[in-house]
Amino acid sequence: MNRKLGRLLRPGMGIYFFIMAAFCATALLEEHYWLAAAETSVTLLVFLGYLMNRSQRDRRIQHYIQSISSTMEATSQGESPLPAVLVRLGDSGIVWANHRFSDLTGYADAMVEQQLDEILPGFSTDWLVAGKTECPEDVTLGSRRYRVYGTTIRAEDNKGTLLGVLYFSDLTELYQVRDEYIRSRPVVSIILIDNYEELTKNLTESAISTLNAKLGDAITQWTEEYNGLLRKLERNRYLFIFEKQDLQMATEDKFSLLEKIHEITNSSGLPATISIGLGVDGVNFEESYNFAALSIEMALSRGGDQAVIKDRFNFTFYGGRNREADYRSKVRSRVTANSLMELIGQSGHVFIMGHKNADLDSLGAAVGVCCLCRKKGKKANIVLDLEKNAAQKLIEEVRAEPQYRDVFISGQDALLMADNRSILIVVDTNRPDQVECKSLLEAISKVCVVDHHRRAADYINPVVVNLHEPYASSAAELVTELLLYTVEKKDVLPIEAKALMAGICLDTKFFNVRTGERTFEAAAVLRRLGADTTEVKKLLQNDFQDTMAKYQIIKSSRLYRQEIAIAALNTTTTRVLAAQAADELLNISGITASFVMYPDGDQVIISARSIGSANVQMILEPLGGGGNTATAGAQVQNTTVKETLDRLIESIDKFYEE
Repeated sequence: MNRKLGRLLRPGMGIYFFIMAAFCATALLEEHYWLAAAETSVTLLVFLGYLMNRSQRDRRIQHYIQSISSTMEATSQGESPLPAVLVRLGDSGIVWANHRFSDLTGYADAMVEQQLDEILPGFSTDWLVAGKTECPEDVTLGSRRYRVYGTTIRAEDNKGTLLGVLYFSDLTELYQVRDEYIRSRPVVSIILIDNYEELTKNLTESAISTLNAKLGDAITQWTEEYNGLLRKLERNRYLFIFEKQDLQMATEDKFSLLEKIHEITNSSGLPATISIGLGVDGVNFEESYNFAALSIEMALSRGGDQAVIKDRFNFTFYGGRNREADYRSKVRSRVTANSLMELIGQSGHVFIMGHKNADLDSLGAAVGVCCLCRKKGKKANIVLDLEKNAAQKLIEEVRAEPQYRDVFISGQDALLMADNRSILIVVDTNRPDQVECKSLLEAISKVCVVDHHRRAADYINPVVVNLHEPYASSAAELVTELLLYTVEKKDVLPIEAKALMAGICLDTKFFNVRTGERTFEAAAVLRRLGADTTEVKKLLQNDFQDTMAKYQIIKSSRLYRQEIAIAALNTTTTRVLAAQAADELLNISGITASFVMYPDGDQVIISARSIGSANVQMILEPLGGGGNTATAGAQVQNTTVKETLDRLIESIDKFYEE
């Protein structure tokens, strides 16, 4: 824009009117009333003349730019340029628009200045002010879709008015091709019958054939709605490929096959369950299939009976509301035990780490792994915060043993000791953000995981050895099975057996919840190794003050949906008391789920329990929590108890409405 045009734009007349007003005020103060009146009249006349002149100047600007546009169109042999409009970025006032923009939007060059949002409701020029040259959103006008580009011009007036030139490019056909490409992208899915081995156990060949036919028919009927390709890969595994445009229908239907398949039972009444893993947005079929395989692995690690969608960035979960059935294999435990022992034997130093604020299960599992390392003659250290934990009594007893006097170290000390031959065994958690020392996890390349919680989207990866069983009652139970296959009775210290028994008792509430056949087998093994449940009971005892504090938490709880107890504390407490209060609330008749939350610095801690249909792990997952169907917890950062309570209520409502 040239200097002549810059002078036409908003000259700075304010200073002149200010001086004239000052003369009027001075005359008034000096009591020269006639002079003050005359000066005021002149000032008003000049101001009105200025307003009229400014209006004429704006009109001249529009005619000036319009003439340039006409010249450009004439010199381009009659071809119209792109629809274009010139606006002031301060107030979005339209300064000028070419004929193509007027024909497109119906904008009329009237005497009264119009705003851009009057012509294009909802359109914003903030992106142009921010320095971008392309609008992040498309503009739809009629049946056409436009991509908007722009540039800025600073006028050479006294105020340096910032102008924006917008160009509208019609890309309707291109968008149609793009949308059709996206809709037709392949979705690769794997359908797996979770409990096929249990369904067909002790059945005759004819009964198995009948069961297979029922399963195949149910899966075929569901997939026919999506016009895809279904192929049976193995006796319990199917491959299904369909287009992405049908994926929304499947998600809106919440993968009804998950519920329909429950209607199929074997002769003993066991219902079938399936998991569906879907791979979306892969660059090719191979990557989409790999996404689907990861989804199936994720579904199984969360207990099965659910659908999991994996795209390039994240996992999305559907189903998984039912309690897990025990589909574990002793063969896997034996193979894992041998692999872990071999890895320990090849390592230089072993570090064992649980989750933050270690409890009896985390500590018991870590102590059990120490026994494995001692059997292989390897030095092991447990990474644990001796100040912030929920197992202080057991720690004191363990440290009193000669073999454990220098076993416990901090995360910083472990970082100094670690080298390229070190291995890290993580117990009782599978989330990198929940471990005692995340820096140590990132520093050691060889990582093993022993955990029983349902896997979250942000799980530890990669791992060398992974014993992840969401069907197990506790990490201590899993480690007990590893001991059963790798050590002899004389290799296990009584304090180690006691620690493992304490972990099982804590997570099962003394064998009241989440107990299976393998749980009692592990407890029997520990009993033979010297564990005493009476001594374990003493570890879980509270003093008088803590007991009264626990019942104060219970007293403050409120009932929601007639079966959920929620205690929202405004004062801090300990994790142990919160967990015990949540457990105690379940002893009240009619309560099927409980939540206890309290502030801890700039975060809010939630402890959740369930003995009913409520899956507390799924309820707390949107809040960043984890766990399993009966026991879960969360640490919500940078929030208040009131805000967290609102989010919790919203998550509970969503769980029950689905």
